[in-house]
Amino acid sequence: MKNTECLLGIDMGTSSVKVGLFDLQGTPIAFADETYPLYTPKSGWAEQTVEEWWDAICKATRRLIDKSGVSPSAIMGMSVDTTCCTVMIADKDMNILRPAIMWMDVRASRQAKEITATGDPALKINGYGNVSAESMPAKALWIKQNEPELYDKAEHVFECVDWLMHKLTGELTASIDTTAPRWYYDRPNGGWPVSFYEKIGLADVLDKFPKEVLDLGTPVGGLTKKAAEDLGLVAGIPVGEGGADAFVGMVGLNVVAPGRIAMITGTSHLHLGLTEKEMHSEGMWGSYPDAVIRGLQMIEGGQTSTGAIVNWFKTNYCGNVEVEAKKQGKSIYDLLNEGAQNLPIGADGLLALDYFQGNRTPYADPDVRGMFYGLSLAHTPYHLYRAIIESICYGTEAIMQTFRDGGMRPDGIYISGGAVKSAFWTQTHADVCNLPIFIPKVTEAPCLGSAILGAVACGAYPDIKTAAKNMVTIEDCVEPDAGRHEQYKFYYEKYKEAYQVSKGWMHEVTTHSL
Repeated sequence: MKNTECLLGIDMGTSSVKVGLFDLQGTPIAFADETYPLYTPKSGWAEQTVEEWWDAICKATRRLIDKSGVSPSAIMGMSVDTTCCTVMIADKDMNILRPAIMWMDVRASRQAKEITATGDPALKINGYGNVSAESMPAKALWIKQNEPELYDKAEHVFECVDWLMHKLTGELTASIDTTAPRWYYDRPNGGWPVSFYEKIGLADVLDKFPKEVLDLGTPVGGLTKKAAEDLGLVAGIPVGEGGADAFVGMVGLNVVAPGRIAMITGTSHLHLGLTEKEMHSEGMWGSYPDAVIRGLQMIEGGQTSTGAIVNWFKTNYCGNVEVEAKKQGKSIYDLLNEGAQNLPIGADGLLALDYFQGNRTPYADPDVRGMFYGLSLAHTPYHLYRAIIESICYGTEAIMQTFRDGGMRPDGIYISGGAVKSAFWTQTHADVCNLPIFIPKVTEAPCLGSAILGAVACGAYPDIKTAAKNMVTIEDCVEPDAGRHEQYKFYYEKYKEAYQVSKGWMHEVTTHSL
């Protein structure tokens, strides 16, 4: 087997785990993945089991080693990223007491509203707005109120990344990368906001949280003998503190200094940046102190539905386009992009709203829905597709504007995920936002980010910034077109106005139909 020095990253997503090997310059050696099921026992619930997680991680890692031909002894360091905030509880011996409550699970909506009603100063990181049902305190409060026997039995309350770190090293720690954004941990102001947790009826949960909160990449321990046997690796590999998939993706995009924006695309868009100063404002999540780089604050925005809307349209309304694509030997997306690019900006008067699953930021409004305005008998599937892409880009620009209003001046967007595959989509983002879009050589940014954290943990690089500089390569840059940006301004303003004009009407219709 090859003895090339390399680093291992484990990227645990919602439906599968991806494991990657990289050399010290960040060049991919091999990837392997494995799926696991998602359980939805009730409306709004989403759960997974640790047994199925671990089985998938072990299978993927063993397949990776076989595929790469790399000797396990050549792996210098490793780390992980997972979904966030996926909440778990365990007894004193770390036996898991119930299935993991997934990040997307919204059973704690009532508890989130109770927490919001307190108006506590800690809620500044929610833009002084609504607390998310995804957060740690909301989910922990749900368990305490609805499963009190399990809650009382639990000596440990943590989330997915903490479980995986314990599984690998035997140590139970928490990550600043998840606790600052989702647990309200505020290191510069004393750490845990004790009065906040007391106010919401969770004072006792602080004793159940992991005792140490570590920075990304901090060495937690060596890979245990048992974990090494399961994974097909060697014991003792240094394991660095991991974090949330999207936030670790910032590291994998080299967004580790102020000015740059990471845009993680897929089913949804997530927009992330770093600032030197603390920032809090309506329409923006954060800022979160030390969440990625100690001494810097992280800001966050997000669009609930982006790639999901494109997939919905392609699956349900593009039968004729698919037939034509097959005739031409092309993919359906090739044909949609070609057709849309031949249309004028504004899709011949067709404007869409991308709120198919509500709005995450800047409005934090779950009761609005998607909409098309201006439909006529002259419009084709290509018009609708262009309007959808433009609406998603308008949503991104609305988030960029909240960042600017808060004092952060983005100078470029670093992108990973599905949108990278569409030159039309990336160009439209650049034109609407009037920002260059930087495309990396490795688009699996979270997986690479985890490997970078492993590089820091084993001492291959002294810190995250140095490691990211040496291991992330930008392969292309999509520059904005000034003329097209000017044309888009009219439609962007109408996109914003459409929300203000129609939100009351949409709220009535949405709630009436529930």
